Amino acid sequence: MYLHELESSKNNRRKRVGRGPGSGSGKNCGRGQNGAKSRSGYKRKRGFEGGQNPLSRRLPKFGFTSPNKVYAQLINLQNLEDAVTIETGSSLDKAKLKALGLIKKEDKPVKLLGKGKLSKKLSIEVDMASLSAVEAVKSAGGNVLTLS
Repeated sequence: MYLHELESSKNNRRKRVGRGPGSGSGKNCGRGQNGAKSRSGYKRKRGFEGGQNPLSRRLPKFGFTSPNKVYAQLINLQNLEDAVTIETGSSLDKAKLKALGLIKKEDKPVKLLGKGKLSKKLSIEVDMASLSAVEAVKSAGGNVLTLS
């Protein structure tokens, strides 16, 4: 069978149900005897398994989100290198970082990460810093002061 051999369904009439026993779909109109599916307005809920306890309820809950987790604001060395307003020999703290637009909030902790290269001599005051970031700042002639 090929596509050009298929007959068009354009002219097929819709099936008229409930038109007597001789039609083949009289009385219950092909919907069966009883139950929700036989009635009008039936719509099955998502995940419904015929009254059986659904899979979403059979599987256990997992994971835990700690309400006490502290999310640090991250700054990479590349961000400090690319910032035109940061000059060599300047000292940076949370207030200056916020003014430069590198962090959004002063009351949240800041972590310095070592992605990128730093050629400016900077004195940086942050809450946390990775070892690679501290080494890179020291090799550029600056220093990192961690608050916590």
